[in-house]
Amino acid sequence: MASVLNVSAYLFTHIADPADLRITLRGRAEAAALRGTILLAPEGINLFLAGRADAVRGFVDDLRSDERFVALTTKESWSDDQPFGRMLVKVKREIIRMDRPAIRPEAERAPAVAPAQLRRWLDQGHDDAGREVVLLDTRNAFEVDYGTFEGAVDWRIERFTQFPGAAAEHREQLAGKTVVSFCTGGIRCEKAAIVLRDEGVDAYQLEGGILGYFEHEGGAHWNGECFVFDEREALTPDLAARG
Repeated sequence: MASVLNVSAYLFTHIADPADLRITLRGRAEAAALRGTILLAPEGINLFLAGRADAVRGFVDDLRSDERFVALTTKESWSDDQPFGRMLVKVKREIIRMDRPAIRPEAERAPAVAPAQLRRWLDQGHDDAGREVVLLDTRNAFEVDYGTFEGAVDWRIERFTQFPGAAAEHREQLAGKTVVSFCTGGIRCEKAAIVLRDEGVDAYQLEGGILGYFEHEGGAHWNGECFVFDEREALTPDLAARG
């Protein structure tokens, strides 16, 4: 049985003291012998951690004791080996870079679609109002090439900062349709859905991203694997590292 617990999580929430928090979290992570990456910014937190199950879950529980992170939810997977070489805690301007300061999910997020609801829409071929559902992959092109939802739209962007321009360019193609943006864990598609709605598109985000969908619905309507940013490289729909 795989012995290393991997968790990913993010939360858009106001952090007034990211530099001070970095010191605190780095000390806790090192004391728990965890490895991975934690990104902090005024807009929130994004983390990828791996280690003993009790240590990882204890770290997350301590984090949730801070009222700013009570709503933090994690996505878990397992591996035989530690997929990270070291523990990094960094302060950034954004936890996912878009270079659009007006996009502030910590203030108001776009509506979300649960994995079960999305699967129902895909099974029936339309949303509950009978409208066409467009799945929009907000990841970089090389990630999409590992796998994506059947029939998903992919704008072949090379970095997330290109997404707002692509949304403006393609908005007419999305008019009158129900658009569900998706990404690996939810962080990019959360910002993307706000951008799309600002463009007049009826957009939603997939709650929990691809990994959340795998957890609840497996590989239904999915082709391939899901790229992840660690030494496992990609996960199958059963959340196992690629063979």
